[in-house]
Amino acid sequence: MVEWIILATISLVSASLAVQWLLPRRRQTGDNFGLSAPASLFNAVFLFDEDRLISHSDIALDGFESVRDWADLRRLLQRDFPTFPEVPDHIRQAGTLVIPPIDCTIERDVFCEWIDGIVRVQLRDSIDRPASEQRDAQDPIRLAMEQAPYPVWLQDHQGNVRWCNAAYVSLVRKVRGQDTDLTAPLFPGADSETRLSTKTRISISSQDSENKLWFDLTLVDHTEGHLCYAVDINAIVAAETTQRKFVQTMTKTFAQLSIGLAIFDRNRQLALFNPALIDLTALPPDFLSCRPGLSSFFDRLRDQHMIPEPKNYRSWRSQMNDLLEAAEDGNFQETWSLPSGSVYSVSGRPHPDGAVAFLFEDITAEITLTRRFRSEMDLMQSVLDKLVDAIAVFGDDGTLAFTNRAYQRLWGDTGEVGFEPDSVLEVTRSWQEHCAATPILGEIRDFVEMRDNRAEWSSGLRLRNGTNLICTVSPMQNGATIVRFTTEDAPKALPIRQINA
Repeated sequence: MVEWIILATISLVSASLAVQWLLPRRRQTGDNFGLSAPASLFNAVFLFDEDRLISHSDIALDGFESVRDWADLRRLLQRDFPTFPEVPDHIRQAGTLVIPPIDCTIERDVFCEWIDGIVRVQLRDSIDRPASEQRDAQDPIRLAMEQAPYPVWLQDHQGNVRWCNAAYVSLVRKVRGQDTDLTAPLFPGADSETRLSTKTRISISSQDSENKLWFDLTLVDHTEGHLCYAVDINAIVAAETTQRKFVQTMTKTFAQLSIGLAIFDRNRQLALFNPALIDLTALPPDFLSCRPGLSSFFDRLRDQHMIPEPKNYRSWRSQMNDLLEAAEDGNFQETWSLPSGSVYSVSGRPHPDGAVAFLFEDITAEITLTRRFRSEMDLMQSVLDKLVDAIAVFGDDGTLAFTNRAYQRLWGDTGEVGFEPDSVLEVTRSWQEHCAATPILGEIRDFVEMRDNRAEWSSGLRLRNGTNLICTVSPMQNGATIVRFTTEDAPKALPIRQINA
């Protein structure tokens, strides 16, 4: 009997020593626990016999007083350690198992080991890790994933986040706040329409802001679910939005123009047009909205008789190719006289990124006005040419504007107009070569350049060949002056000015 008592006592002491070996030394207690708890308080050990909790360290752990079995502990650890095993049998099969936290920026984990039928679970911080595990934590691939500048996370088949890197944690806390459940996915998971390994543009919204954050989401198949990558594209979306607003602004501006605009992209498809193009070309809007190619566009113009009819189609097609090459160089400029009587000015301009813009302007009114002006000028010239007197008309700027045939015969002028019109000084000098010395020519120069107090006057001139002329100087509207030379006697109504030599 005494031997049994001694044996029982030895067994109790041995068991007590074993438990003391399994459990860590008592550390400073506290009332805070979790991934945000101070490192000095983050230390607890639990011993399980299958699912039943048989012992634990006596450190005060807020929220762990109700742990009675494995399911209770898993329920409390699942948020911060989502890969914690569902049953302790996984520990028996593995021997030892290190459960990393979902937040890779936290240097804490759960260490599980199988010891003679007992499962030991230790919550520990980085200072409690063995040196070998410290080296394993520095695995280059793992470091690359954890320190990646864009969010990376592992999502299981149920849609829960099992692991995430620092960028993902930072993004989740920015969007949802600091105290948030990291296992709840921030981005939608894969569905039947999701194409794996392809980019999908997606946006998320912050709780405190209406602004959307845009990402390119890529999902890669994984044995535990999907490995997910999100690349920040807010700058790209902002640039696209700015470009879209700019195009809208330009479109509204183009809509007010009376000049037809057709912009073809680098693929020679119609990318932009304004309403004036429809009015000028009579092309149907549905045809333009279908983004026709450059050849189809001009073919349709030809069918609508909006292009000067060529002698043959082959030469016209060659002309269109030359037109495109000229437009790419910015040298295309033509005036089209259409069968309808309208006249269009068509120009081609190169645009960035290989695009080409064509401008169509109706200049019928301008051409008609120009033609009418030229007709009136021709009529006036014909009238002047019928006069016997030599006529010279000076503009308000003192340059010679018109002469008639009698003037050209008198002074030996050919009537050809150069690039620079002759001034009154140059004209009177040419007269001086044919006249006897006289101050009349200086008087004419002064009169042409005068602006006020101008009245008609006449005076006599004598040519070197002995011909006597009467020179009559008359002011006109807008500062112009008419100088008339006649060999006949001066009219009695106009007294001849006497110039003292």
